[in-house]
Amino acid sequence: MKTVLFACIHNAGRSQMAAAWFNALADRTRAAAISAGTEPGTRVHPEVLLAMREVGIELEGIAPQKLTDELASGASILVTMGCGETCPYVPGLRRLDWPLEDPKGKSVERVREIRDDVKARVLDLLEAEGFR
Repeated sequence: MKTVLFACIHNAGRSQMAAAWFNALADRTRAAAISAGTEPGTRVHPEVLLAMREVGIELEGIAPQKLTDELASGASILVTMGCGETCPYVPGLRRLDWPLEDPKGKSVERVREIRDDVKARVLDLLEAEGFR
């Protein structure tokens, strides 16, 4: 079983969407996802909660978590969310970077577009890695 770690700075938007999509779409006997941030926020952004709820994925009650060495040690792939130089780096992990816009404070229409972009990227990753 492989673990994919989706990481960003606040773990309150993009990385939460990516992990939720991954866990909803992956063959859970082959892979699972976790998400974390280098400076976790206090909650998932409300606009992200709404956009994900619209597609049947509930993130209410999910708390952003700190990216720690211990958390990263169980992962095989690190996917960062386009945060540039501030993106986390974990030695030894294969890293992919997805240049995604931060949904914080965006209109629900824009957050839906970001959500759908994240889903498409997750589907591509699942296919490429054989996790479906």
